[in-house]
Amino acid sequence: MKLIFIRHGEPDYENDALTPVGAREAELLVPRVKKMNAKEYFVSPLGRAKATAKPSLEALGAEACELDWLREFDIKVQRPDRPAGSPGMCWDWLPSDWMAHDAFYDKEHWADHPVMSDNGIGERYKYVTEKFDEFLKERGYVRNGRWYDAVSPNNDSYVFFCHFGCLTLFMSYLLNISPMILWHGLCALPSSVTTIVTEERKKGTAHWRCLEYGDTSHLYAAGEKPSFAARFCECFDNADERHL
Repeated sequence: MKLIFIRHGEPDYENDALTPVGAREAELLVPRVKKMNAKEYFVSPLGRAKATAKPSLEALGAEACELDWLREFDIKVQRPDRPAGSPGMCWDWLPSDWMAHDAFYDKEHWADHPVMSDNGIGERYKYVTEKFDEFLKERGYVRNGRWYDAVSPNNDSYVFFCHFGCLTLFMSYLLNISPMILWHGLCALPSSVTTIVTEERKKGTAHWRCLEYGDTSHLYAAGEKPSFAARFCECFDNADERHL
């Protein structure tokens, strides 16, 4: 089985839509999505994901099923680096803040930090991962500790139009890694493609491997420069790049 996660194009967060650049990125995804031969398509309920999916779905004459648990994992918390009363995303911590806590490296306890637990991060994480496992179970793969039982193994492909925070969270869940490590160590640029596939090296037992993360080759092929959105300043003195 292949799970293909497509991050939305460059976002206009204020209007939950795409910028003109994002709309162009969505169009450039079309030939790539057409070659994925997906069995089913799924989309976040948020506007920027729907707008990204629209050109590909129209070209395919296909429809996408909207899944609430594909929405961005956007619970805000009062992080140490932000002034009181100005919460930020739970996954945009300053490295020097989160790296100081060993629990953030632990898959089982990363959400136990008071900043996280006081805002219901653990409950939300449990909800979306349970929904994810239900999805996989319906398609033949049942979680069994750190791996999956391949009850009805298959070569089907499923495409999800969603968001950086949630797609990286699902990847961390499949690979048994704390999402804090992948949220802060990886960056999926707008319209990028991430593919995770099962490997059943022992009959009936499957585990997951990432074939590509945050791939933007469809942009390079069209001479389009990838958007900087989701990144932070490469050098601190780069005044025109995002710092916080």
